[in-house]
Amino acid sequence: MSRSSVWSFFEAVWRWGKWALVFVIGAWLVAWVAAHALIVTSELRTADAMVVLAGSSTYLERTHRAAELFHEGRAARIILTNDNLKSGWSVERGLNPLFVERAADELKRRGVPEDKIEVVPGGVINTYDEASRVRRYATEQGLHSILVVTSGYQSRRARWTFERVFQGSEIALGIEPVAPGEEAPNPGTWWRYRLGWELVPGEYLKLMYYRIHYR
Repeated sequence: MSRSSVWSFFEAVWRWGKWALVFVIGAWLVAWVAAHALIVTSELRTADAMVVLAGSSTYLERTHRAAELFHEGRAARIILTNDNLKSGWSVERGLNPLFVERAADELKRRGVPEDKIEVVPGGVINTYDEASRVRRYATEQGLHSILVVTSGYQSRRARWTFERVFQGSEIALGIEPVAPGEEAPNPGTWWRYRLGWELVPGEYLKLMYYRIHYR
């Protein structure tokens, strides 16, 4: 191969390599922006109660954040919703406890008194169902403000859903998203994990469904 041919080959590799690098960086940036766009906050400094939404894959990060907020004095009690899903085997309990039971146990391990933990009666099947049951429970309990704690990537849909369901209730709402990293993958690396594909692209599909189905 002549010197000019070798030089042409390396020029072609460099040219295509630059475009490949631009594509990789662009794809990563789009993935990062898409993940961050799902994370929203509705500020509410203190509330009568805190609601931790059910979520089997991310219940630890949600309960850990709720316990932190409880100890900060953001709410005097914590309310859990029950999706009726069973977790793995518990040696301590000798059975497969519900995830809501694991969430309650985790809160207690984090220093939340048992009498400050409540469970909304009845099972829930999705976020809209949670919001509906929480509104009914809050009305019965005479609550005037609620701080909703959920995973960061679910926070935009949770805010949209709760604001829609609580419309006209005069109950103040706050949304406290859990920063990704403990269970949910970070915005810069979510695409490397199966759970990340469920929590980011999957969340956009759920958002579209909710806006069509619950409009």
